[in-house]
This record gives sequence, C-alpha cells and structure tokens, in this order.
Amino acid sequence: MCRWLAYSGTPILLDTILYKPEHSLIDQSLHSRLGVETTNGDGFGIGWYGDGMKTPGVFRDIGPAWSNRNLRELADHIRSPLFFAHIRATTGTAVQQTNCHPFRHGRWMWMHNGAIAEFHRTRRDLALAVDPQLFLDMEGSTDSEMMFYLALTFGLEDDPPGAVARMAGFVERVGHEHGVEYPLQMTVAVTEGRRMWAFRYSSQKQSRSLFYSTRVQALRQLHPDLGFLQEVSDETRLIVSEPLGDLPGAWNEVPESTYGVVEDGDDEMHTFTPQAA
Repeated sequence: MCRWLAYSGTPILLDTILYKPEHSLIDQSLHSRLGVETTNGDGFGIGWYGDGMKTPGVFRDIGPAWSNRNLRELADHIRSPLFFAHIRATTGTAVQQTNCHPFRHGRWMWMHNGAIAEFHRTRRDLALAVDPQLFLDMEGSTDSEMMFYLALTFGLEDDPPGAVARMAGFVERVGHEHGVEYPLQMTVAVTEGRRMWAFRYSSQKQSRSLFYSTRVQALRQLHPDLGFLQEVSDETRLIVSEPLGDLPGAWNEVPESTYGVVEDGDDEMHTFTPQAA
C-alpha cells in the first residue's frame, strides 16, 4: 500500500514535517510500522499551495523518497500553509510518474492509500462512468486516480463528502457485480486549497490506519518545552497514515467509516456511508 500526510495551518517549510520528526514520512518510506509493507519505495509526490497560486504545485518522481536529492532541496525552500505528501507502494500498476500521488485537477488535489480489489476486472466498467470531458485529463493507470475522477464526475467540486460517498458506493456496486466480496479499501485526503477532507473506509470494515493531530492548544499544555508548538497557530492540523513520533497525547486514530473536515474554526467529524451514484 502507501503512506501519506496532509498539513494545514501556519505556513512552514516542508522540511519541518517531511524530514525532521522522529518517524517522518521519509523514515516511513523505509521503516513503516503500520503499513502493509515496511518499505514504500515505488515513487513519491508532494503537492502544495502558495501565495497567489490558482492551482497547487506538484512534484512527483518514480524513485524512493529517501534518496531523492531534488525532494530534499525543495523541502528546504518551499513554505506552504497546506500541502500533501505521499510515498507509494504499488498494488500492481506500473511505477511511473503519472501513477504517483497526489493527483491534481484544477485547484483540487487527491491522494489515497488502499486499493480497489480486482481492479483489472472492474477497471473498464469504472472508466465508462467517468465524465467524458474529465476522462481526457486522466494520465495514469491507477485505481487511485480512477477514484479521483469518479468523485469529480459525481460532484466533488460542489459536495466533497457526497461525491466521495457516491464514488465509494459505485465502486462497491461494480465490484459486487464482478463477484468481488470486499471491493474497496481506502484512506483518502482531498482539498481545494482552503478546506481539507479525510476519509477512512473499507468494505470489510478493516481500514488502513489513519490519525489526526491533537489541537495545538492542548499540545502546548502537554508539552510546554516544545518550541515548534509556540510558532504555529491553533488552527494547525496534521492528518497522517501513521504517527510521526511517540509524543504522548499528540495523535488520535480516525474511527472506522468516518470522514473529517479541517477548516477555519471548529473541525468536524462525521460517519461515512457509501451512497448510490
């Protein structure tokens, strides 16, 4: 499978999150503790929003994140209030740049950990449901990108939770028609640059790991000695496939079949249920 993180809050250098934590995403690319595979070396990607940018910047490559000098260089120079980072372990599709996350369409970004079971059997039926105008923009061959474009087809730009629910419901229906008992496994992050949605769901109700950070105000009280916490706003949040360290009280597991919304003000968490498309 894969590992990913999503950051929203005070603008910071990507290096602060990607490299410096004890169990950073770069460390996880070699030593994942909670993933299906220990090593996630089949490509990586980062996507970020900057001042005045109408669309996010994206950098993706097919090699492992732990040895990429360009990623190291960019992480030291890109400062952003909202960014995605993803390390890939392929579930069968080719190792190529167009298959690396995050995926981008206009102002939207999407990344995924998990799989559509028996994707080679259901791929044609799923692809036929993608809006023909959107289909022209699909570049890769992954189930993850297919999920993104199905969600766009089902109204992602107007109703992200509903669109992802309709995508999940459609994938499950097509899978069941092909005799797949548990068609979908996913943790997904999606954003348009202001708000961020994260989903944890699987047909078998045994979803891949996903965690969110404790509110900064509470962390300051728990760990007054950590200078980094004094520099970021109360709105700062991280969502990660697995914790970036063992700091007590810092991480909370996202419940099964749940999605959350990170935005200015109070964050929200809701039950996630697939819907008919």
